[in-house]
Amino acid sequence: MPAGARWPNGRQVAVVVNVMYEMWSDGTAPGLGPMGNPLPGGALDHQARSWAEYGSRTGIHRLLRLLDEAKVTATVYTSGILAERAPETITAIAAAGHELCGHSWSQDVSLPALDEAGETDDIARTTAAITAAAGRAPTGWMSPRCTPSERTPALLAAAGYRWYGDVFDTDLPYLLETPSGPITALPFGLDVNDMPMLVRYGAPARELADSFEYLLVAAHLEPERCYLDVTVHAHIAARPAGSRALREILDMVSQDRDCFFATRDEIAALSLGEQ
Repeated sequence: MPAGARWPNGRQVAVVVNVMYEMWSDGTAPGLGPMGNPLPGGALDHQARSWAEYGSRTGIHRLLRLLDEAKVTATVYTSGILAERAPETITAIAAAGHELCGHSWSQDVSLPALDEAGETDDIARTTAAITAAAGRAPTGWMSPRCTPSERTPALLAAAGYRWYGDVFDTDLPYLLETPSGPITALPFGLDVNDMPMLVRYGAPARELADSFEYLLVAAHLEPERCYLDVTVHAHIAARPAGSRALREILDMVSQDRDCFFATRDEIAALSLGEQ
């Protein structure tokens, strides 16, 4: 992007609301949960599984209502297994106009641990399931744990993806050339993310809004345009206190004339048009 450039209508700050809609495969559980300590002897953590299932049972529905009330379009990253087991939620997300992205088949998948055939299959299986439930193919991708393999960008480009978000090395998007063609790399910001803040570090839910307010002030001090990530998980911040914090964030953006909401696909489109 040209130095000092602005977004459409001369605005400086684009805000992307990211919703992580995740599920684990049978016999597995989140490695990081509200109790923190792993169970001895490799026992399955049913508490963590129940905590994670809040996302599809309750959290995603609350988030969709909140976003609808605020008239905000989000970018939703979904595990392929949810498109198979809760397809009505994927259909509802798509019908509301939100951007749906691939997030691997399930959250216990580690792409760096797979061989090329296994990773290719995971991408294809996830893409097919989301497409079937949503009625359109995803164009963006985020790997579990935001951790790709060295092959991931090329495999995604070969599968028709337009962008991926597993990069942390800069502030603005850039075009990455791969053996399968170009793909846009969209850096993922962690300043306002409920997983590390509320679960890993145990901050109260209100810290999401406080941190965003601080981040927004910092963004306005920058000499060029930027985009800010606000990330909530359907099984974490979609609970009442986290949802209140998200409402406050949406209000801050709406009241700032130099800000606007965008999806990651919109950011990618703007970036591709300039590269």
